[in-house]
Amino acid sequence: MNVTGRLFALTLVCGALSGCTLPRGAALQSEVLKAESSEAAGFAVYPVSRDLLPRIASWPATGGFEARKWPKHSRGAVDPIIAAGDQVVITVWESDENALLAPPSQKETVLQTMTVSGAGDIFMPYIGKIRIAGMSPGHARDTLQERLSALIPSVQVQLASTPGPKNTVSLIGGVRNAGSFPMQTRDLTVMQLISMGGGVPESIKNPQVRLVRANSYYAISLDRLYAEPDLDTTLRGGDKVFVEEDKRFFLALGAAGNENQIPFNNEQMTALDAVTLAGGLSDARADPKGVLILRQFAPEDVAPPGGNGPEDTRVIFTLDLTTADGLFSAGRFQIMPRDLVLATESPVSSTRTILGLLAASAGIAVDADKL
Repeated sequence: MNVTGRLFALTLVCGALSGCTLPRGAALQSEVLKAESSEAAGFAVYPVSRDLLPRIASWPATGGFEARKWPKHSRGAVDPIIAAGDQVVITVWESDENALLAPPSQKETVLQTMTVSGAGDIFMPYIGKIRIAGMSPGHARDTLQERLSALIPSVQVQLASTPGPKNTVSLIGGVRNAGSFPMQTRDLTVMQLISMGGGVPESIKNPQVRLVRANSYYAISLDRLYAEPDLDTTLRGGDKVFVEEDKRFFLALGAAGNENQIPFNNEQMTALDAVTLAGGLSDARADPKGVLILRQFAPEDVAPPGGNGPEDTRVIFTLDLTTADGLFSAGRFQIMPRDLVLATESPVSSTRTILGLLAASAGIAVDADKL
């Protein structure tokens, strides 16, 4: 085939390429942000930098997960506190010959097991109702003995209590031995309760501890509890604790090593962590200046004009990983659950594809010339 023929073949190939879309695995940054300058863009764009980080720190959490909170440790009393529903066994000792309660030839009387009423009291013979809820067993014993001493001067009282529902905590799941545990002390902590339940199985990845207290819900990672003893909160009667695998995840797409739904592996996840977990950026395809993080906010989260908050429900954060500020800022930018981390395609990748196709076409022309 002569030179004219080869040029004609290449012209046909170029014409064919101009009319079709090149194969690639991700969008260009310019394509995603094309409508940014339009008033009807439908999204807001924020370049991630040192100046942006403090501004967005107070923005609402997204992804269907509320901002995580956890009560700090506060030392409780060593002695248990009697509550409604507890059971008490009272033994009365009398040294007088004419005992008021004890049968003949006996010095002690063991009263029937009594349950502390909802009002917090029990009924004692010859005395009536006595409120003991809110007292330690020792304080309740002293109170009963003082009241009985008016009738039996030499009386001595013993009191043993068994915790009821309000002095019991529940370890629901995520441990080897779940169950309800009576509080023998008011200083029982979350870590102690988990230990009583046999610990957390190794099969649970990035275990998260949940605490349900009345109408409040708390969450923290087990690793953080290990690392910060001041967060090993003291339990209250009726608390419910369970451990579960972290359900948070983000999505990785585009010119990354791992396009997938990727679970969180730490309490907090930064943009650099996310890129690393996604297998890094493709050396041949990715644009290091065009890593995008797409986040969806609720309508009520959108800030009014001049306010501090997202300007739209759809927000795109742009990362430039070719500058020092971009890298440092990416290391502090917090990824939210259900964020989309998109590694956009480099424009050079498209050029390389075209040149490869042209080279292949030229090779075909050369081969044809040999026929």
